[in-house]
Amino acid sequence: MTPKERAEKSADAMWSSDQASHWLGMSIVSVDEGQAVLSLTVEKHHCNGLGICHGGITFSLADSCFAFACNSRNQATVAHNNMITYTAAARVGDTLTATAREVSLTGRSGIYDVRVENQNGQTVAEMRGLSRSIKGQLFEE
Repeated sequence: MTPKERAEKSADAMWSSDQASHWLGMSIVSVDEGQAVLSLTVEKHHCNGLGICHGGITFSLADSCFAFACNSRNQATVAHNNMITYTAAARVGDTLTATAREVSLTGRSGIYDVRVENQNGQTVAEMRGLSRSIKGQLFEE
């Protein structure tokens, strides 16, 4: 199995039971070893009292993207710490795309950067995620 095939099979296994990402309206664009791209179109119910996309929605998109990237090797992996910085507001109708890339993987610990952009390529947020692998796999190999 190639690394990309493993990443895709890992993503399929996670996606099949990921109720939160489904419920929020996310979709997987692509996955590869240590990488993932997810998207979400901002709808009215994603917006806060100021009429802009709630930061928790943007964070959820970045966090889910991070999860698919750090689980791409079929090793169960969880978030250890995440930090996000918001750089622009997203609004109803915007399509947000999160792109996660692995910066470092040493032993059980990983570092991932996730950029969230709107449909115009404007950066909406940057997140750094720290991962920690745990016991178990996503599928039998």
